[in-house]
Amino acid sequence: MNALLNFIADPHNNFIGQSIAYLRICAISIMLAIVIGVVLAVAVSRSPVLSFIAVNLSGLLRAIPVIAFLVAVVPLPFLGIGETPATVALVILGIPPILLNTYTGIRGIDPATIDAAKGMGMTYWQILTRIQAPLTLPVVAAGVRTSAVQVVATATLAAITGAGGYGSYIFDGFNTFNNTAIFAGAIPVAVLALIIEVAMGWLERALTPVGIRREVVQPHMVVKQGELAKA
Repeated sequence: MNALLNFIADPHNNFIGQSIAYLRICAISIMLAIVIGVVLAVAVSRSPVLSFIAVNLSGLLRAIPVIAFLVAVVPLPFLGIGETPATVALVILGIPPILLNTYTGIRGIDPATIDAAKGMGMTYWQILTRIQAPLTLPVVAAGVRTSAVQVVATATLAAITGAGGYGSYIFDGFNTFNNTAIFAGAIPVAVLALIIEVAMGWLERALTPVGIRREVVQPHMVVKQGELAKA
């Protein structure tokens, strides 16, 4: 423990600078993934063909390892090295859960609700903002929760492109057999992922309208002596 604290306090290791770099990469990637994922889901939700393409393409993107993408884009001149290729890779990783959850939430709304809103004279944007958005927010939040945890846990690979962050400590630790450096990178990532998991879980529940919350109660089974004797 003392070795870890000394490692963090050592100015040569620039722990604060690496922490800021890691948080910046994660924050930018998550925000871009939210914007792109939600916009795409809303755009394709009204077209069965576009929905089929988007859902299957997002599933295909999830099958591509991030490390393979990072290695592939390093030679590309328009991406180069640093934070840009790492951010692009993390955004691609973060989009599918958000897109799929948003699309599922929109398609899961009872059509009768939409028809009733149209019958009241509501426009498309009024239906989208006043009915569909509140009903899908909990599902979208669940997708953001999954996406954010994946991005935070995977952003250590950004060190491959020279983007810095906690991944630098982990890779240096493996190269030099320095367990202290490995822990200095791995522990903050684990703590940050847990914080996001708990915070997004709370947000998901907070965004769920009270009227559609469901409490699952497991009833206790009571067996009377007479029933037991019959059995």
